[in-house]
Amino acid sequence: MIAFGCDHVAIDLKKEIMELCKQKGYECKDFGTYTPESCDYPVFGEAVANAVVSGECDRGILICGTGVGISLAANKVPGIRACVCSEPYTAKLSKEHNNTNILAFGARVVGSELAKMIVESWLDTEFQGDRHQRRVDMITAIEQKYSK
Repeated sequence: MIAFGCDHVAIDLKKEIMELCKQKGYECKDFGTYTPESCDYPVFGEAVANAVVSGECDRGILICGTGVGISLAANKVPGIRACVCSEPYTAKLSKEHNNTNILAFGARVVGSELAKMIVESWLDTEFQGDRHQRRVDMITAIEQKYSK
């Protein structure tokens, strides 16, 4: 299951991406926002991150104006590796090399067709493990060091 979250800027794009994911056979859970009224993106970044680390959802997709703020909020939750991607190549490598569990992008940065390519690239890519696992473990160790 994929957890979704966005701010007020990204509601329409979130709906498009959720529809794409459903067409690809994924279950989707929407953590908001649901209205175009101004809201605070950290609330939705944290909600999606909690759903992913708890195992309620397998991965997450976050969208705000740039993808940066909402991903920063998500990355504060231990166990999250969220990456902002504005093109498919970075999305692919973020999964292959870093085993990212949340993808983020900006509704003001990418159009809907590019966003779909980014999402498909990320969803269709598997973590390579091996030397990359060692590096992911190092990132986790840093996180644990400062989470005490």
